[in-house]
Parts: sequence; C-alpha cells; structure tokens
Amino acid sequence: MFYYTYMNCYLCTFTLLLEDLQQIKAYLDQIATISTVDWDFFTSKLHRRVIEKKEVFLKLNDIENTISFIESGVVRLYIPKENPDKEITFGFSFKDQFISAYDSFLTQKPSAYQLQALTKTTILSISYADLQAVYKTTQIGNLIGRLTAERLFLIKSKREQNLLNLTAEERYLKLFKERPELLKVIPLKYISSYIGVTAQALSRIRKRL
Repeated sequence: MFYYTYMNCYLCTFTLLLEDLQQIKAYLDQIATISTVDWDFFTSKLHRRVIEKKEVFLKLNDIENTISFIESGVVRLYIPKENPDKEITFGFSFKDQFISAYDSFLTQKPSAYQLQALTKTTILSISYADLQAVYKTTQIGNLIGRLTAERLFLIKSKREQNLLNLTAEERYLKLFKERPELLKVIPLKYISSYIGVTAQALSRIRKRL
C-alpha cells in the first residue's frame, strides 16, 4: 500500500514538472530554436517553487540568487517603506514572464527592492551558479539573461514614460486596457502607487469613470 501511494505521489509530481517544463519550453520556442542537449542541461538545473499569497520571496538588501519563470501567479516589484502606505510599487510580472531582481543578480550585491507574490505563485528557478554553468556550455543561458534584462528594462521604461506623458486617469485606463485582470488580483493601493497617485486620487478617478 505504501509503495502504491509513494508511486502515485511520485507520478503526480513528475507530471506536474513535465507540464511546467512544457510551458517554459513553449514560451522559449517562440523566440529561439533550442537544441535537445542544451534544453536537457538547462532543465536539469531548474527548481520548482510554490510561493504563498503575500509572501515576500526577495527582501530588501538580500542578494538575488535566482532568475525565475512564472508558471502561474502575479509578482509585485516594490521599494518598501517604514509606513506601508508609502511603499513604491514600480512593476508587476505575470504568468509566462521571467522575474528577478536582475541588477542584484548580475552584480551579486544587495537588492534595492523586494519581490512579493500577490497571489499563490508557482515559479521555475535557476540559481546564479547554475546559470553560469549554463552560460559556459549552452546558448540558452544567454537567451534567459537577455529576456530577463529586457523585461525589467520595459517595466522601468514604460512606467517612466507613462508618468511623464500621461495624466493619472490616462495611466489608469492604459493599465487596465493592457491588463484587465489586474482588478481581480491586485489591491488598489498597489495600483495607485504604480500609476503615481494617492489612493484617494485613484478613488476619485474610478468614480469619474
């Protein structure tokens, strides 16, 4: 009986892992052709993690040691403050995106911001040391690094351009035109911080609309 229970648990875990790997494989296949040898080496370094809702999985001044692919869930990037109402949310990452405090990852110096799961989130992670090994022996490592860097640059650039060029109301409308599901999973206080207004101002915008 124990044997069958063990085997069933093992097969469930194995199936879940295969599904996760198929998801990241499908995403990467849209961008580049990856050899079987490179893929097998890369996936041997991946670790699946489940992060609970509201959990901060990279804290201020910690050194980022992983790059992760979001299999499911939503992650917030933010600068913490003593007063939680003063926190600065500057980005969100979603399913089928890479996430990391990449500047800290590259320099192996303390991070200036935190990463928090806003929903129960499943990620596939590769460590700094393992990615260096992937860099040395495959082409896929460079692809992962480039995609992560591009993602974080776009988060930063898009927010800066929106703050400079759009009104608060336009920023709000643009955000939910691009990501209408945000209303269901992200607290309004984080959204107000992201678009650069107070919670009260966001409330007034929502009433007008």
